Amino acid sequence: MDKTLQILGLAKKAGLLAVGLRDTVEAARAGKASLVISAADASGNALRQAQISAGAARAMHVAVPYSCFDLGTMSGRGSPGTLAILDTGLAARFLEGMAETDPDRYGGPAEILEQEHRKREEKRKQTLSGKRRTAI
Repeated sequence: MDKTLQILGLAKKAGLLAVGLRDTVEAARAGKASLVISAADASGNALRQAQISAGAARAMHVAVPYSCFDLGTMSGRGSPGTLAILDTGLAARFLEGMAETDPDRYGGPAEILEQEHRKREEKRKQTLSGKRRTAI
């Protein structure tokens, strides 16, 4: 089993994976999607809608060399053509694994998503540091 596909299984168990075109578009519209994934054999309509919704949500969109069957095996639901990972950390790890197999295609997006993840973690640490806002 490919380690990259195992990340999708972890995201599904954690409740951080939107499976299918409808759920992916809803997650992107809500601003929750960090990475939108399209299967290699996804329909043209599904690919187009995934790209549009990812662009509108300022999320990254990638087409992966896995089939709908492969994505369905790891997500546990049929054979979806599109998926959305809702956590930047898991999305960064997914693209990092993809960059190991094809660095020219996935290296740049993996680096961008890793930087975004670092920014979000730094912001989260600042809010958890115990600093209180003063009342005006």
